[in-house]
Amino acid sequence: MNDRIERQQEIKAPVSRVWRALADHREFGDWFRVKLTAPFQIGQVSTGHVTYPGFEHVPWKTIIQQIEPERLFSFTWHPHAIETSVDYSEEATTLVEFRLEPTLEGTLLSVTESGFSELPLHRRDEAMSKNKTGWREQMENIARHISSHP
Repeated sequence: MNDRIERQQEIKAPVSRVWRALADHREFGDWFRVKLTAPFQIGQVSTGHVTYPGFEHVPWKTIIQQIEPERLFSFTWHPHAIETSVDYSEEATTLVEFRLEPTLEGTLLSVTESGFSELPLHRRDEAMSKNKTGWREQMENIARHISSHP
């Protein structure tokens, strides 16, 4: 089984601008469609709720793993954990890593989500399928957000 999702997006903006869209919790929330309660801090839980239409009932909970300014931002979470009646806390998490590289045109933003093989078998395929689609959409969202908020 493939254990990871990888996506890349060329964004016509400097690394510093793309970094701000990732690392500032308010900007992240704008394009990711999540309302976060506090700034990101390494080792801390980031909480809030999803604002994507139809999923407003879904809580947001990640643990921030790394913040290397203008290079790497990562967190762990329970992928596609959208059923509020289910306790996902005992399940394995996946690792989401955003990496930034300068290019001649601006910034190459890469996202990798790994660890799907550790998820419970009954959730594994659906979580990976939904997140493949989701990351395609989110990479378009961040590019659109940055182009409309230079």
